[in-house]
Amino acid sequence: MPARGVRVTRVYGDPGRRAGEHRVLVDRLWPRGVAKEAVDHDEWVKDVAPSTGLRRWYGHDPERFAEFSRRYRDELAEPPALEVVERLRGIARRRRLVLLTATRDVDRSGAAVLQAVLEGHDR
Repeated sequence: MPARGVRVTRVYGDPGRRAGEHRVLVDRLWPRGVAKEAVDHDEWVKDVAPSTGLRRWYGHDPERFAEFSRRYRDELAEPPALEVVERLRGIARRRRLVLLTATRDVDRSGAAVLQAVLEGHDR
């Protein structure tokens, strides 16, 4: 039986694909300094990334993370992100879903919030 669920991995330290994974880049911007052919991904889903305005407001300030998380969850509950979230949930039920991100602080990132949403957890 294949592994299921959602895992977050930094693009820059990516250990590589494991059998049966579906790998999705979830950042709005392409990772700096990385060639497109160097990222082992199945798709790039910009529509599920935090909006430019929200991303700029947050600025990776840890003190803003709780509010960022709340606002980002609101964005994920509306189209076009909602459709992508539902599709990714379906993939995660069938196989391992890897969310690729360039962020340094993975635990306080949009990818971590998206992982929690896909797994049905509060964050």
